[in-house]
Amino acid sequence: MAISSEALLALLKIIAIDIILSGDNAVVIAMATRKLPKHQQNKAVFWGTGGAVFLRILFAAIIVFLLKIPFVHLAGGLLLLWIAYKVLIEHEEETAVQSSDRLLKAITTIIAADAVMSLDNVVAIAGASEGHIGIITFGVAISIPIMIFGAKAIMKIMEKYRWIAYVGSGILAWTGGKMMMEDKGFMQLLHFREGPLMYAVSAGLTIFVLAAGYITNKRAESEQGTIM
Repeated sequence: MAISSEALLALLKIIAIDIILSGDNAVVIAMATRKLPKHQQNKAVFWGTGGAVFLRILFAAIIVFLLKIPFVHLAGGLLLLWIAYKVLIEHEEETAVQSSDRLLKAITTIIAADAVMSLDNVVAIAGASEGHIGIITFGVAISIPIMIFGAKAIMKIMEKYRWIAYVGSGILAWTGGKMMMEDKGFMQLLHFREGPLMYAVSAGLTIFVLAAGYITNKRAESEQGTIM
């Protein structure tokens, strides 16, 4: 099956975004299944992940539909810029997930927790998909297993090589800027037309987000050094 360069780029962005944003979800799965007998843990991971993937694709498809409404692209783009900034801020959030020794309860916990925690993922992949539901389905189907079975390795690599977070944030910020510039209502309001200016604005927003995250991190490092 032939695939266009635009669709391939969208697929790669979805996979990268999902892996960058899904580290906490792997922690949820580990916590939800830790009290299960060994022979049931794989079943819980399989069915819980399957349900989570289905919901992500469904929610992303709904958001793709909503993006056809004027100014929704603008709101989604602004949200992605904020998410891109948050990716760079180096802090740890506590994840409170109740573990269970019952298989069905563990599966439900995985699905429910993933649905609550994955708003940023869903908005990001919907924006990166260029409206292709099939690309969303394929991208999520590839990235979720990678995230689950390689989460620890991915998180260690990201901790060792901090620049990877900046690459992921850049992808998110660029996607957010592009979403904003593709909002017809917003473009008409500003009297903008499609062309190089759209890409210049997206690039400017990306640089701004990366610079803001870098400055915030450096300031936090300097404050910690002063306290110590």
